[in-house]
Amino acid sequence: MIITDWIHAIAGMFILISLALGTLVHPYWYFATAFVGANLFQYGFTKFCPLALILKKLGVPENRSGSCCGK
Repeated sequence: MIITDWIHAIAGMFILISLALGTLVHPYWYFATAFVGANLFQYGFTKFCPLALILKKLGVPENRSGSCCGK
């Protein structure tokens, strides 16, 4: 998996977990959902993602090797 795949998987996981916690534990967990949504929204304008920086430092590849144009 490449960085964008990991970002989508982790964001989806955080959204689902925080929605479940907000429903079952306490409504304040919905703030975590809002944080992930706001981060995805700002990425659409700035192309800056803090999670991508972390994943790069952990050695996750940025694109698929051996294919044209990184796809």
